[in-house]
Amino acid sequence: MQDPCQAREVLGIVGDKWALLVVRMLKDGPRRFTELKRSIDGISQRMLTATLRDLERDGIVTRTVHAVMPPHVSYELTSMGRTLREATAPLLEWSLTHLPLIAAARAEYDER
Repeated sequence: MQDPCQAREVLGIVGDKWALLVVRMLKDGPRRFTELKRSIDGISQRMLTATLRDLERDGIVTRTVHAVMPPHVSYELTSMGRTLREATAPLLEWSLTHLPLIAAARAEYDER
């Protein structure tokens, strides 16, 4: 029987500020680094690089280098990454739906 506390490793991926946004942007297939950078507002090049490396290390994305000049690198969800996307899609949708309410609650709290 596995220790439930080991789930922290996976929850670290889900709780990461950028990882789920990257996973979401890869839902329609492979994308180049520059495409990802343009589509994720506020992410720095360094943070996108680190996030992609972490997701690759965890088996969530694959990195493919195409032998052309200049080199073309693309990122794609693995089968495990696609299941993560499916599992977290409701959380992302909930976040988008409730963002105005959260902003209002924060403003109300900060006025106290």
